[in-house]
Amino acid sequence: MDDQKKRRSMLIYVIVALVIYLFLSRSLFPQIMNATITTVDYSQFLADVEADKVDEVELNTGSNTIRFVEKDGEEERIYETTLFPNDTQLVALLREHNVDFSANIPDQSSGIWFYMLLSYVLPLLIFFGGGWLLNRQLKKQMGDDSPSMNFGGGFGGFGMGGLGRSNVKEVKGEETGVTFRDVAGQDEAKDSLVEIVSFLKNPDKYTAIGARCPRGALLVGPPGTGKTLLARAVAGEAGVPFFQISGSEFVEMFVGRGAAKVRDLFKQASEKAPCIVFIDEIDAVGKRRDTGLTSNDEREQTLNQLLSEMDGFDNQKGIVVLAATNRPESLDQALLRPGRFDRRIPVELPDLAGREAILQIHADDVKMGPNIDLGIIARSTPGASGADLANIINEAALRAVRNGRNRVSQDDLVESVDVVIAGEKKKSTVLSEHEKEIVSYHETGHAIVAAMQKGSAPVSKITIVPRTSGALGFTMQVEEDERFLTTRQEAKDKIAVLCGGRAAEELIFNEMTTGASNDIERATQLARAMVTQYGMSEKFGMVALGQQRNRYLGGGAELTCSEGTAQEIDAEVQRLVEEGHQKALKILQENRFKLHEIAHYLQRKETVTGEEFMNILTRDDGFAPKLAAAQTQ
Repeated sequence: MDDQKKRRSMLIYVIVALVIYLFLSRSLFPQIMNATITTVDYSQFLADVEADKVDEVELNTGSNTIRFVEKDGEEERIYETTLFPNDTQLVALLREHNVDFSANIPDQSSGIWFYMLLSYVLPLLIFFGGGWLLNRQLKKQMGDDSPSMNFGGGFGGFGMGGLGRSNVKEVKGEETGVTFRDVAGQDEAKDSLVEIVSFLKNPDKYTAIGARCPRGALLVGPPGTGKTLLARAVAGEAGVPFFQISGSEFVEMFVGRGAAKVRDLFKQASEKAPCIVFIDEIDAVGKRRDTGLTSNDEREQTLNQLLSEMDGFDNQKGIVVLAATNRPESLDQALLRPGRFDRRIPVELPDLAGREAILQIHADDVKMGPNIDLGIIARSTPGASGADLANIINEAALRAVRNGRNRVSQDDLVESVDVVIAGEKKKSTVLSEHEKEIVSYHETGHAIVAAMQKGSAPVSKITIVPRTSGALGFTMQVEEDERFLTTRQEAKDKIAVLCGGRAAEELIFNEMTTGASNDIERATQLARAMVTQYGMSEKFGMVALGQQRNRYLGGGAELTCSEGTAQEIDAEVQRLVEEGHQKALKILQENRFKLHEIAHYLQRKETVTGEEFMNILTRDDGFAPKLAAAQTQ
C-alpha cells in the first residue's frame, strides 16, 4: 500500500471516530446530564412542598441531606438540599401534602460516572482500538507482520505500519522502454556499463574464471546529462527488474525508519535477483559523516545500514546497485571504496558529435521538414545537456504548431535555441528609440570586437529583441569545431569581447548603462579563474590560489590563500578586465564608422544574421585586408 492509500485510510478512520463522538455528545450525553441532581435551598424545598410540587422525598440522616423528586408530566427532576436541624414539623407537613417520604428513591449519582465513561473513556477506546485494528489491516495488506510495526510501541508506532517499507518503484526490464540505442552522446559511459549488462545476462561466464561483478557503479555528472536514463537502459538491455528510489525517500523523522527502508529495499531486491537497484540523488543520504553538533542521527543510521547491506548481499545472485549524484565530493568515503561502489562513471556534457546524435534521437519522434541541418543546432549549443537538447526539439515542435504547420522547419529549430538560451520574446517590453539605439550600439560593439580578433568564434546572430530572461539583446557566436583547450591569449580576447558592449556605450554616448551587468560579471569571473585556477597570471604564475566547489552544479571556486594575497588577486583581476576594456575601446575607435553603420542597420531590422553582419563589415574594398591583418595579429 502506498503513502496515498495509507493517508486516505487514516483520514477515513479519524472522520468516523469524530462523527461517533459528536453523535454521542449531542444525543446521549444531554439526557444523562438532565438526570443529574440539582442542589437547592431548604426554603425552596419547603415552598415546593407547600405548592404540592414534590412527589417523593428521601431523608438521609447520615449525610443530613434531603433528596426529593418533582414530576412535570413525564419529566422527572431530582433535587437535593441540606436538612434543617430540629425541624419537628417536617413530617407533619409532608403528610399534609400527601408526599410519599417512605418511598425508595433511586440514587442517580451513578449517572455522573456513566457520563464520564462515555465522555472520556469511550472516545479513547474508539481511538486506540480503531487505530490498532487499522494498523493490523495495513500490515495484512502489505504482508508485513514484523514486531517493529506493532501498535504497542506507543504513538511512534501508531498507524505507521508502512513507515518501514521502502517506496521503491519496481519496473520489469523489458518495460523500461529504454536501451542503449536510446542513449546518445555518452559512449564512454555506455562502454563502462556494458560489462554489467553482460554479467547480468551471463553470470556463469564470469564465475567460471573467478571474476565477480561490480557491486555498484556511481554515475556522476551535471543535471540533465542522462544518468537516470543510463540506469534504465542497463535494465532494458539486461532484461532484469529495475528498482528505482530517490535518496531523499530514506530520510525520515523517526530514527531507525530510514534504516528499515534500506533493509526492506535490499530484501525485495534479493527476492527478485538478478536485478538492478538504482538510488537517485544518493547524496541526500550518503553525505560525509562528521562529529559536529549538527550531525543527523537518522541520516547516519540510514547510511550505516546502506553500507552494511552493500557489504552483506551476495553479488553472485546478480544484484547491482547503481547510484547517481551531482555532488560526488560530498559523499562519505566509506561509500566510495571498492567493494561498494567499485566504479565511478562520469556522465559529462556531450561534445559536438554527441549533441548532434542526441538531437537526432529526439528529432526521430517529431515530424521534421525537409532540409533540416541538426549540425548547425549542435554547433549553436555548446555546453548544452541532453535535457536541454530535448527541450530544444520540443520547443521547435510547439512553435510549428503555433504557426499552423504540421512539420518542424529549420527556422523553428534556430528560434528554439534562442528560447532555451535567452527565453521567449518579451512582447510586453517596448523599448524607446533612444534605448533601442543604445542596445544596438552595445550589441554591435560585441560583434565588431569579436570579428576583429584572431581565433574568436564567428558571429552568427545579433538581435535587440528583449527576452524573458531579462536580456534586451544578445550577440551569438558559434564555433566551427569543438574546442577543449583555451590559451591565455584567447581568454584575454574573450574578456575584450565581453567589454565591447560597455566600450561602445562610452565611445558613442559618453555614458554607461546597466545593460553591461552580465558582461561585467562574466568577464570578472573569467579573469579570476585565469588568476586562481589556470595559472595564467603574470604576477602569481603557475600557482593554484583557489579550489572549485560543486563542480557539476556551477558552484564556482573559493580562495585558498591568505587575506593579503586575496587583495592582490583582486587587483590582478581588475587589471586583466581593464586591459580587455581598453583593447575593446581601441578596436571600436579604429572602426567607428562601421560601428555606426551596423548599429543603425540593426536598429531598423532588430535581428541581423552573421552573414549580413560580415557583408556590411567587409563592404568597403579597403576594409577586407584591414580585417585580415587584424585577425592575424
